[in-house]
Amino acid sequence: MTLSPMIEKQSGRQPLAPVLGLSLLVLALVGWLGRDWLAGPAGPDPASLPVFAARLEPLAISVTESGTIQPREQEVLKSQVEGRTTILFLVPEGEKVEAGRVLVELDASRLQESRVDQEIRVENARSAAIRARENLAVVENQAASDVEKAQTDLAFARMDRDKYDQGELPKELKEAETRIALAQEDLRRAEEKLRWSRILFDEQYLSQTELSADEIAARKAGLDLELAVASRDLLRDFTASRRRAELASGLSQATMALERARRKAAADVIQARAEVKAKEAELAREEEKLARIHDQLDKTLIRAPADGQVVYATSGRQLSFRGNTEPLAEGQEVVERQDLIILPRAGAFSAEVKIHESSLKKIAIGQRVRLTVVALPGAVFTGRVTAIAPLPDPQSLWLSPDLKVYSTSIEIDGDGDGLRTGMSCQAEILVDRIEQALVVPVQAVRRAGGQALVWVRTGGAVRPQPVELGPDNNRFVQIASGLAPGEEVLLAPPAAEGPDTPGPVQERAKGAGRPDRPPPRP
Repeated sequence: MTLSPMIEKQSGRQPLAPVLGLSLLVLALVGWLGRDWLAGPAGPDPASLPVFAARLEPLAISVTESGTIQPREQEVLKSQVEGRTTILFLVPEGEKVEAGRVLVELDASRLQESRVDQEIRVENARSAAIRARENLAVVENQAASDVEKAQTDLAFARMDRDKYDQGELPKELKEAETRIALAQEDLRRAEEKLRWSRILFDEQYLSQTELSADEIAARKAGLDLELAVASRDLLRDFTASRRRAELASGLSQATMALERARRKAAADVIQARAEVKAKEAELAREEEKLARIHDQLDKTLIRAPADGQVVYATSGRQLSFRGNTEPLAEGQEVVERQDLIILPRAGAFSAEVKIHESSLKKIAIGQRVRLTVVALPGAVFTGRVTAIAPLPDPQSLWLSPDLKVYSTSIEIDGDGDGLRTGMSCQAEILVDRIEQALVVPVQAVRRAGGQALVWVRTGGAVRPQPVELGPDNNRFVQIASGLAPGEEVLLAPPAAEGPDTPGPVQERAKGAGRPDRPPPRP
């Protein structure tokens, strides 16, 4: 016994007993932990799981969405100057202004130059219109003169024809007959004288010379008679016919000349009147352009149509799809119809919310709304739905193609005491109300294989129970059948085995919406 301690002291080693004891303790601990690991994790005690007792109570079916307070009535002042122009003066934002005050002054230099040029065009057009009117008077006078002259020529031609038929021709025929009668009488006397001269010549009372003279006189009287008869026949058979034809042609020419004069006069007058109308229309167009320029000059000064507080249109506008919306400022270039100033009118407000497409079928115009405002704790406002956009909001659709929300306007009752433009709000749209409904929280329901399930706790066990769902309000869902009042259901049920994704119920009965926020714990 004395040898061992001596050997240990000489070798410098520690005693083995404490080491062996510690090793046995470690092995025992590992064995105990290995037993628990091999046995697997223990399930939670059903008595310790959070539950909810199904109960009968009124169920208000509603849709709750966030939104923004806006004035119900506001004046949106736009740039009405054509094309692009620059802001020279801009009233400070937030300043309260009275009706008639200049809020924005736009650059008018280009319009002033256009006004001078247009005034010159107006004067030229006015001068052309005056010339056209004077020319019309000259043309009308000349047309009347030409027609009157043609009428006079026609009257003279008709008078010449009548004068010849009724005056000149009968006179010439009578003169011809008179000349014939005189020639016959001269021939008779010359023949009678010749007969006596021959008797006297036979009785030697006349000389041969005197007889020859009487014979020549008788022959001459006969020739004069023949000439007179020939002249009458020529007048009656040829000269009168030709003269009548000439006069008839002159009458016809005068008639056609009158018609031509009338038509030409009418055409000239119509052309002159058309010229007057064209020049006057051109003058009116140039004056209209000048008036539009004056109107544009007036629109370079944008005045307040009513009392209000100035809000820049860019302040309440979100960034565009390209993210290049710049704040409104002096020196900025603006375009026609661009919103510049918003003048909200106090005393009437509305709210604009975005309704998800899954809840859209619940919403209808006229439904009552309960609103709370983040900036006014405890204050509750009421209103009604007044408008629902027919198409999804394009900006939200651009930001997230799978997110389709519809802008909905809510008219707030009363004067909205304490409300201000741009405040955030929560709008609860009241869709329906069930006076007696058996309800459980929406997170207590799971789906498996298309079947809605709740996990009912009875005693110390938990079992799944198929149920039929009714409408919900995103917090509580109605149990139409399969559950009795007072039965306890798990608030955090286990994942169900089936093709459906585990989790709180997402697909509900007709009229159901989507759970936008987790419901409150009971």
